[in-house]
Amino acid sequence: MHTPARFLLAALTLASPALAAGLAALPTPAAAQERPTLTVYTYSSFVGRYGPGEAIAERFEASCGCDLEWVTADDAGSLLGRLRLEGASTQADVVLGLDMNLAAEARALGLFAPHGVEPGPLDMPVAWEDETFLPYDWGHLAFVYDTTRLDAPPESLEALFTDPDGPRVVLQDPRTSAPGFGLLLWSSAVFGEGLADAWAALTPRVVTFTTGWSEAYGLFLEGEADMVLSYSTSPAYHRSVEDETRYEAARFAEGHYLHVEIAGITQATDAPELARDFLRFMLSDAFQSLIPEGNWMYPARLPEGGLPESFEGLIAPDVAFLFDPERVSAQRRGLIDTWLEATTR
Repeated sequence: MHTPARFLLAALTLASPALAAGLAALPTPAAAQERPTLTVYTYSSFVGRYGPGEAIAERFEASCGCDLEWVTADDAGSLLGRLRLEGASTQADVVLGLDMNLAAEARALGLFAPHGVEPGPLDMPVAWEDETFLPYDWGHLAFVYDTTRLDAPPESLEALFTDPDGPRVVLQDPRTSAPGFGLLLWSSAVFGEGLADAWAALTPRVVTFTTGWSEAYGLFLEGEADMVLSYSTSPAYHRSVEDETRYEAARFAEGHYLHVEIAGITQATDAPELARDFLRFMLSDAFQSLIPEGNWMYPARLPEGGLPESFEGLIAPDVAFLFDPERVSAQRRGLIDTWLEATTR
C-alpha cells in the first residue's frame, strides 16, 4: 500500500525538521515533468511501423526540451476534413502532410498562421514561395506493379485507362485521398474533354477505391490487383526493407503528376515559437535524412549523405504535371462530380 505523501512529510517533520524541509524543497514529480507538448497532425503511414515519425519525434525532443504528440488521420484529404470539422477549436499546433493540391482549400479555412521561417535553398523541381506552408518532401505519382505477375505494364496513362484488357488496379478515392485526387488532376491534364469517358472505361477494372493510400497499397501487396496508384519512389522501400526487387513503377509517356507535401502552423497554437522551431527542424538534416528511407519520398533538401542506394534506378519522368493550388481549388468540385458520374454509370 502506498503511503500518502502528506502523511510521510508530516512524519518526517516530527523526526527531523531539517530533513523534511530539504525534501520539501525538491521538485515534485509533477513539476519535474512540466514539459511543453507540441501536437502535430499527420497521416497514419508517416508514424506507422516503417514511417519516420518515431525517429523524428526522438530527434526533435532531444533538442527542444518538449514532448511531440502525433495525431493521425488516414490521408491528407482526411486531415483536411478533420481540420474543417474542428475549426478554431483544433488541438493541432502543426499540420504536416497536406499537399499542394489542398493548399488553397487549407488556406481558405482561415486556420493557418504565417510560418515566419526562412527556408533557404531547397532541392525541388519547383521554386518555393509561400508564407503559410513549407514543403518537406516530394515525389511523382506512379502505378506500381509486381514484375513477376505483370511483365508488360501499360506505357502510358491513356493505355492504362482505355485498354479493356488492361490490368486490374486499386485506387484511392479522390474525395478523401491526396494521391487519389492527384490522379484525377493527372488524368484531367491527359484526357481533357474526354475525362469522363476515360474514367468510365477504366472503372470496370478498378478493384476498389480506398479512403487512403495505406489500405490501397496493402490490397495490392495481398494480390488483389495488378497495379496500385502510389509513387515512383515506392520500389525503394521494397529494395531497402525487404531486399526485394520485383516491384517497379511504370513510366508513362505523357509524364507524371508531381506531389509536394507541406506543413504549416495553426493559429490555434499556444506555442507558436515551438511550432516554428519544429518547421526549422523539419528542413534540417536531422529530419530530411529520415525522409528517403522513412517516408519513401524525395527530401525537400538533400541530406549531407545524398540519396541512399535504394533510390538508384527509379523512374525519372520527362514531364511533371503540377497545377496552381488556386486553380485546383476552383476546379475541385467539378472534377469530383465528373468522376462520380463516370464511375457510377
